[in-house]
Amino acid sequence: MQPMNDVSFETALDERVEDMLDACTRCGKCVDVCPSVKPAGIGAASSEDIISGVLDIVRSGEGPEASRKWAASCMLSGECIKACDYGVNPRFLLAMARLAIAKAESELPDRRRLGVERYRGLSRDVTVLSRLQLHGEVLERLGQKTASVSTPVEAPDFVFYTGCNVLKTPHIALLALDIMDVLGVTYQVMGGPSHCCGILQLRSGDAEMAARMGSGTMEKLSHSKSGQVISWCPSCYVQFTELTLPTIERQGGSRPFEMTPFLRFLDGRLAQLKPHLQRRVEMKIALHRHPGVAGVMEAAAEILEAIPGVELVDLNQPAVGLQSVSVGALPAFKRELQLNELQAACEAGVDALVTAYHSDHRELCAHERDWPFRIINILEVVGDSMGLHRQDRYKQLKIMQDADQIVSECSDLIAQHALDVGKARDVVVKAMLGDQPLPLNRGSRPVEQDASDVESA
Repeated sequence: MQPMNDVSFETALDERVEDMLDACTRCGKCVDVCPSVKPAGIGAASSEDIISGVLDIVRSGEGPEASRKWAASCMLSGECIKACDYGVNPRFLLAMARLAIAKAESELPDRRRLGVERYRGLSRDVTVLSRLQLHGEVLERLGQKTASVSTPVEAPDFVFYTGCNVLKTPHIALLALDIMDVLGVTYQVMGGPSHCCGILQLRSGDAEMAARMGSGTMEKLSHSKSGQVISWCPSCYVQFTELTLPTIERQGGSRPFEMTPFLRFLDGRLAQLKPHLQRRVEMKIALHRHPGVAGVMEAAAEILEAIPGVELVDLNQPAVGLQSVSVGALPAFKRELQLNELQAACEAGVDALVTAYHSDHRELCAHERDWPFRIINILEVVGDSMGLHRQDRYKQLKIMQDADQIVSECSDLIAQHALDVGKARDVVVKAMLGDQPLPLNRGSRPVEQDASDVESA
């Protein structure tokens, strides 16, 4: 590929989109396999008409209602990608359809303002919730504070890219680092709002700012011996591998790095990991599954099955979406899925329902209060077998279900980080206690959910 440095990011993106539009035959196979179609209420519409309408939306911002609903209800499950015989990424086209709709509905200043507001809100929530749980030196280890602008003396084997929201449940990210330490992997940690992937700007309809944010972060991520970035966040992974990296490649002729999800990275080193899995973990486990990143759930299952003492059981529940937060595109469907899975886990007599991603853990962990099994992250199980432990302070705090009590429990850290108590309480209410799509039960038995329950943002 010849360098095209005089071509702007948006021009290169438009060219990629045009190539996909030309390649799409409108056969409708992507619609046929999509798990969003039925719960979105568009199952009666023709698959060919729905995808044809999506192409119209991408070109003009206008299209039939069923196509608009399909774009809006995308959970990023990725089944559409596997179904296409022509090299088209329908998930990417749906993202471009949502971008086109946003552009058609509001002017750039309004879209840019919305992107800034969302970015500031995320930054506030991540900053406060991580500081309610961690001392300064641990934040530094996670690439925050002064570490966010530091440059290592020697290039590491890998860059470990956390994304932003895993910092709300920092024990997960810390266990990932502990595991890499045992394996002898050298890395630099990057992530948090200062290393944004640009997804909030794209969702707000501001492709130019999304490109600026993503490109700036990419430059920081590109300094490792291997040219490899190990990523944690699946949303960041999709943003980089389906939007930013291919567009940069088209624009300039090459990619600055390749990106691998952490669980696939760990599974690829399973032979190296197994000798460290020395402690038996006598647990009957069910894995909470989201298939949106190819191979991650399979990797998670292989890792769990390699742990002595673990019995992995299949609850035979639907596996949809990129991660739990992505299923929020269909809130009632999401609540039904979560309740059914909790009930199935109870009936199966599991010791633990194990999550892969951070948003899964945030949304489900407090249900541990009401059900006869633990809700833990996969890295906690791996860590137990390796003799590694990190306190899940997020779950401890969230189970309290009392903002004032939580703030009181965290008073020392609030003082250490000079946080405003009132603002910290607001974040606890909104970003911790409000992050509860399926309401907690009042007692120990499951209850039917009221249709008026509102999905949190």
